[in-house]
Amino acid sequence: MTPLRSGAQGLCCVTLAVWLCCGAHTEASVLNLKRFIGCAVREFTFLARKPGCGGLHISTDACWGRCETWEKPVLDPPFIESHQRVCTYNETRLETVQLPNCSADVDPSYTYPVALRCDCGVCLTSTTECITSV
Repeated sequence: MTPLRSGAQGLCCVTLAVWLCCGAHTEASVLNLKRFIGCAVREFTFLARKPGCGGLHISTDACWGRCETWEKPVLDPPFIESHQRVCTYNETRLETVQLPNCSADVDPSYTYPVALRCDCGVCLTSTTECITSV
């Protein structure tokens, strides 16, 4: 067997380091997302539309995650004690784009939020679609 020259050894070490840092890490990241409890900013793409204009695909940052939630029965009305937190916007900025192919009488401006910071918190109907208790 021919020994590796120092340049080839360096290349093998670099290749191994890249695989360990990137290739192996990607698989671990996917597994960690399945178990992730908390709230984080994550890229999100959607189709911005409004009547009288064409659609535009927009990539932005949005809040994503799972927050600790629990309920337990109690003897007094409403007979349940709950701790319900949702992944919600803590800090945002607004961005505006121009939608394509708008009718002359339609403003082409479309404004949407960009998440800067997200946290687990009480669901606020002003920023998040919530299911409220009856």
